[in-house]
Amino acid sequence: MKGLLKTSLIDYPGKVAAVLFLGGCNFRCPYCYNTDLVLNPSSLPSLTQEELSRFLASRKGWLDGVVISGGEPTIHENLPQFLAWIKEFGYAVKLDTNGSNPSMLQSLIERELVDYVALDVKAPLVHERYVTFSQLNGGEEVRRAAEILMGSSIDYEFRTTVVPGLLSREDILMIAEQLKGAKRYYLQQFRPSEKLVDPVFCSVRPYPLEFLQKLRDEISAYFKVCRVRF
Repeated sequence: MKGLLKTSLIDYPGKVAAVLFLGGCNFRCPYCYNTDLVLNPSSLPSLTQEELSRFLASRKGWLDGVVISGGEPTIHENLPQFLAWIKEFGYAVKLDTNGSNPSMLQSLIERELVDYVALDVKAPLVHERYVTFSQLNGGEEVRRAAEILMGSSIDYEFRTTVVPGLLSREDILMIAEQLKGAKRYYLQQFRPSEKLVDPVFCSVRPYPLEFLQKLRDEISAYFKVCRVRF
């Protein structure tokens, strides 16, 4: 455990939550701002389970849930046991994932270890588009993860960070077609930062907000909820 945001009103829809960051990731998204978590998690101080236990116990009655983020949480084989332990405190659990481990996702849902899943869809769900982010067969794995979520009774959302130079209007239309019928889909505004996995993207200018709003209007009929996050 490499980080803890003690209180968030925005990371878990409808709930007051803490956000726990796990180190390591199997993707290398060039615009990712969690560079140390992804590239060098050992350089970050660790939070012990004992410290987390004291924190979770002290926040009962104040927090509604815990968000498990990263990095990519599903690369950790002990994630199911860890979530079961958090559940013992009585908290709802939200998982942020890139969808690269659909078999673990299926298991977590079946064992009722997650209550909400946010799945990042990086690009159209085909292998040749996902090699920008990972050498894994990412497109197919993420497609399977999306199908698992859409076929389940769990609460979920899909979200795409719309980055100039990586994603075009046509790409978003393709993603929307692939995810047609989903509960929620969010178009997220890219925000350049001084420290990204690929420094080239530090100077990339985001799409105008109006561009994202027009995209939303084009695809909103595909989803129960479709919004722009900025």
